[in-house]
Amino acid sequence: MKDIDAIAALQDPVRRRLYEYVAAQGREVGRNEAAEAVGVTRTLAAHHLDKLADAGLLESGSRRLSGRSGPGAGRPAKVYTRTRDERTVSLPARDYRTAAELLAEAAEHAGLDAGLCAAARRRGEALRGSAEPCAGLEEAMETLAARGYEPHLEGTEGTTGAAAPVVRMRNCPFHAVAERFPPLVCGMNLALLEGLLGTDGPVRARMDARPGECCVVVEPSKNNQD
Repeated sequence: MKDIDAIAALQDPVRRRLYEYVAAQGREVGRNEAAEAVGVTRTLAAHHLDKLADAGLLESGSRRLSGRSGPGAGRPAKVYTRTRDERTVSLPARDYRTAAELLAEAAEHAGLDAGLCAAARRRGEALRGSAEPCAGLEEAMETLAARGYEPHLEGTEGTTGAAAPVVRMRNCPFHAVAERFPPLVCGMNLALLEGLLGTDGPVRARMDARPGECCVVVEPSKNNQD
């Protein structure tokens, strides 16, 4: 019932908007910022943010938002981030996670990495259907967002000395299984996205793991960078 109660906490429209805003930032968010972002008072935002923390959907902490320390730096402010815990609801109960972990364990022990990646690439191509490979990073981000990856753009293009643009993803849809079988599941994820986005178009997917985010990034293909 704990997961049901947590998800039920999002039924309130203000609370849901606050949760979506905090989740989308990928960093700590203070009460003032959250209130301004969704157009409510700070007091109301604080109430709903604390309710989300009580439900286990957000984690709360405190820090000085000014970045200063010592006398005159002000009191620490309460801040919130999205929890890494997963919430699922199935009525009646289903245990697909255990099934996925057992299948991953069997595949890893049997050395079926190549076969799994081939199947994942075919699935990605099937999801893309008859569409052409993604025409650019903006289209790729739309595709990734629809699959629950929560993409965000890093870097800028066309500025001397600036980092090349790359799409990173704050959410891995396979996070729970990937934690136990990272080489197997991350390789599968890369192959799935190669099939979904295309391998011979303006963008490409490649492995670039970073703590707390998806192990795959998307960037302009080498031909498109020249």
